[in-house]
Amino acid sequence: MNPQDLGLSGPTIVLLLLALLIIVAIVRGIRVVPQSEKFVVERFGRLRSVLSPGLNLLVPFLDRVAHRVSVLERQLPTSRQDAITSDNVLVAVDISVFYRITEPEKTVYRIRDVDAAISTTVAGIVRSEIGRMELDQVQSNRSSLIAAVREHLANQVDDWGIEVTRAEILDVNLDEATRSAMLQQLNAERARRAQVTEAEGRKRAVELQADADLYAAEQQAKARRIQADAEAYATGVVAEAIGRSGIEAAQYQVALKQVEALTALGQGDGQRTIVVPAAALEAFGDAFRLFAGRRP
Repeated sequence: MNPQDLGLSGPTIVLLLLALLIIVAIVRGIRVVPQSEKFVVERFGRLRSVLSPGLNLLVPFLDRVAHRVSVLERQLPTSRQDAITSDNVLVAVDISVFYRITEPEKTVYRIRDVDAAISTTVAGIVRSEIGRMELDQVQSNRSSLIAAVREHLANQVDDWGIEVTRAEILDVNLDEATRSAMLQQLNAERARRAQVTEAEGRKRAVELQADADLYAAEQQAKARRIQADAEAYATGVVAEAIGRSGIEAAQYQVALKQVEALTALGQGDGQRTIVVPAAALEAFGDAFRLFAGRRP
């Protein structure tokens, strides 16, 4: 179909082509970058700029978006690295690394396979760090091992425009022989602790018993001292009474003691017949006479 048949003249066709070219230029010169990505722009095959999220303008037909790079955090597949500790124990460490791309212009032009490069670097760092540690340190100080791996990894991948956000050691695996030896060692340690605990318990029991015996002796000594004080006081009172009343007070005390002794003898278990000496009868008579206020 001829343009003249459509009623279009030469100038009109030129204007239409020009308008179409302008529309295409506008479309090619405007780029909207998502928040989770960055665009690497090249001009004649060379790096021109990196477009940040939002609305960006390009030079049409000269600039082109060569790479669309995601800046979201990524996780490498969990990998198992074999390493030998300083005490010659073979361990297999399961490790996972999280990273994100911060400078896409370095990542796309300096490294081809980011995941493979990071995995290889992590393997070397893990083997080097574990080789400086003993097995007990590897199992008990995972936090320090993780910190060392993350620090060394961050320094090595900085030239690739990558930031290591996290590095996690998920598990430390041992061979069967090492597991068996560790189990025997653990059982021996538990038995030793049980024996120590039992010995400490016996020692503590002896100490407590000694304290109890000492306390009982102290209380008995206090009781004897109080009894002695009471007897001394009673003796003083009797002596004072004798000084005031003469021999009658002494005779009264002797007779009273004899009566108390006979009473105690009569209250004994299994006592049915009591033989009273003549002196005892006289003691009763003396006590009665003293009660009556007369001398024997």
